Amino acid sequence: MEIKTPSQSCTTITDLVLPSETNPIGNMFGGELLARMDRAASIAARRHSRRIVVTASVNHVAFNKMIPLGSVVTVEAKVSRSFKSSMEVFMDVWIEDRESGIRSKANEGIYTFVAVDEMGNPVPVPPLTPESELEKIRYDAALRRKQLSLLLAGKIKPEAATELKALFD
Repeated sequence: MEIKTPSQSCTTITDLVLPSETNPIGNMFGGELLARMDRAASIAARRHSRRIVVTASVNHVAFNKMIPLGSVVTVEAKVSRSFKSSMEVFMDVWIEDRESGIRSKANEGIYTFVAVDEMGNPVPVPPLTPESELEKIRYDAALRRKQLSLLLAGKIKPEAATELKALFD
């Protein structure tokens, strides 16, 4: 399988926050943002794998800034690491100031997708090689996140979480 880079999966979705997508104080519903992130991440995972993909988990979402009505919201998604049939997708969420046009990071998230065949069975995905320094940091951290998830789910024993143990040695 051909080795791919995060930039080959890069997906950018930009849209406005409409009144029906806001809470009573005029900020975007968290669930609306999660759905936008899921769409962007699924496209990125599909671009990487060229297969049907399903959301396996929402590993992390940080709601650091409120996103007001009328804001221009951009979700940027890239595969940060691939495993056997799964892919971690890291997303940055940006808001654009309506008056100045200056973009600022509002939120971020990490989702995991699994590539499947037409019967829903997991299939292998291409390996990934990070290029930029940020991509390398996210790539390395993805293995620790996966090991932590497997450890918490009881699917591996603590001694098998070698990347996690290395943090404390």
